Amino acid sequence: MAETIMDKTMDEIEILAKLYLTAEEKEKARQEMQRMLDYVDMLNALDTEGVEPLTHLFPIQNVFREDEVCESTPGAEILKNAPREKDGQFLVPKTIG
Repeated sequence: MAETIMDKTMDEIEILAKLYLTAEEKEKARQEMQRMLDYVDMLNALDTEGVEPLTHLFPIQNVFREDEVCESTPGAEILKNAPREKDGQFLVPKTIG
C-alpha cells in the first residue's frame, strides 16, 4: 500500500494548486489521491520481465514524401491569374489600418 497522504500534505497541495477546499472537499480529494497512489503501487508490483515497452499501438511509418527539387512555374504565368498586379507581384487590398 502506498504511503498515506497526511493532512499536512493536503494543505501543501491546496496551497500549490491555489485551491480553497472545504474540509469535506479536502477529505474527498485526499481519498481519491490515495486510491491513485495505491493503484500505481499495484502497477509497480506487476512482473514486466520480458515485456517489450509499447509506445504506439500501431507501427509507426513516415508518411512524408522526400523533398525533391523541381522547376517552379514562371512568375509571369502565375501573374496571369492575378486580378491586379504591380511590379511583378500580386496587388491586394490593404488589410491593416
